[in-house]
Amino acid sequence: MNAVVENMTGEIERQMQEMGRRARAASRALARAETGAKNAALMAMASIIEDRAGALMAENRKDLAAGEQNGLDAALLDRLAFTPERIAVMAEGLRQIASLADPVGAISDLNYRPSGIQVGRMRVPLGVIGIIYESRPNVTVDAAGLCLKSGNACILRGGSEAFHSNRALAECIRAGLEQAGLPGDAVQVVATTDRAAVGALLRMKDFVDVIVPRGGKGLIARVSEESLIPVIKHLDGVCHVYLDDGADPDKALKVSVNAKTHRYGTCNTMETLLVSRAVAEQMLPALGQAFEEKGVELRGCAATRAILPGIKEATEQDWYEEYLAPVLAVRVVDGLDAAIEHINTYGSHHTDSIITEDYTRARRFLREVDSSSVMVNASTRFADGFEYGLGAEIGISTDKLHARGPVGLEGLTTLKYVVLGDGHVRS
Repeated sequence: MNAVVENMTGEIERQMQEMGRRARAASRALARAETGAKNAALMAMASIIEDRAGALMAENRKDLAAGEQNGLDAALLDRLAFTPERIAVMAEGLRQIASLADPVGAISDLNYRPSGIQVGRMRVPLGVIGIIYESRPNVTVDAAGLCLKSGNACILRGGSEAFHSNRALAECIRAGLEQAGLPGDAVQVVATTDRAAVGALLRMKDFVDVIVPRGGKGLIARVSEESLIPVIKHLDGVCHVYLDDGADPDKALKVSVNAKTHRYGTCNTMETLLVSRAVAEQMLPALGQAFEEKGVELRGCAATRAILPGIKEATEQDWYEEYLAPVLAVRVVDGLDAAIEHINTYGSHHTDSIITEDYTRARRFLREVDSSSVMVNASTRFADGFEYGLGAEIGISTDKLHARGPVGLEGLTTLKYVVLGDGHVRS
């Protein structure tokens, strides 16, 4: 039995190495590809995805049926499901990427030095990007589009729960690349559900330049611990909305309900609501009623429960919790300083919002909250590459290096110095 397992693992290792070699070769072709060719491929992908919508949904139904049989929860099934609207959004995302300026080759900060040379910085692709993700097959399209436009090849390893969906999308993507005269190997989807493929990918430092994990804590923790390659990641989406003394009650209600109930299974969903003590008695009853109508379970501190006596008691762990479910922690705090302290202590540095009409407090919140996206009078659900005008996103990074927040085209490139001279020599 051990010999059989070793043979299977060895075969997967060889397959992954071959994918890496092909990806490296494709990355060199993409690095020199003209913007027009990349845009043509993106537009072709979008059209092919729309044309094959029926087939895509049929393959996706296989994954949904298997997911239900295997006991996937509602939030994961929601992230997995295709609808006509979501397929249209995938296609629109590709077209939006095509409409964006191509960052590759742009030269900035070009200045003359006393020696007479000119020194600047050119934006260039990272090379080959490995992306490991769970459930959401739309990531296959977002990743392919962003990597293509930024001149990178990519190796995509989706979760086993989306195997059929990802394989069908990969066929659309390859067809679009080849239609535009670009190498089909620029986007490769790992064609096995064996977890050994993940380990192999994380060791391919000769062929892969950066790893991007998208999924639950277990996946991201594994990738962070095992990868021999730099990682762009976020672990949690513990997002907050703070209702300040100066909050408009209507805005507070509208934004809070949207931030929590628009979708439960996303990393930019609000998980903790903070309310200034000065307005708690005024605002919490209406909020409590609204969340009750939406079927959201509230867990509150003692001050919250004094105003909303029917809700559950929050524990210390609730302040750290990313529920990804219709559950919300609520805490009354002693003003802005306490809200900022809570967010910086318990938050995950993802997305946090203040509701206030006070300009000075809004400015302080923006400056002092240590998160990748900080908002004023807006739902945390806007923390998204598509909503930010990036076309789509490869993921959201809560790291501070190399990219932070939604990672779009620029986050998938790096800079190198360029020097222009005319026979200059150093004296």
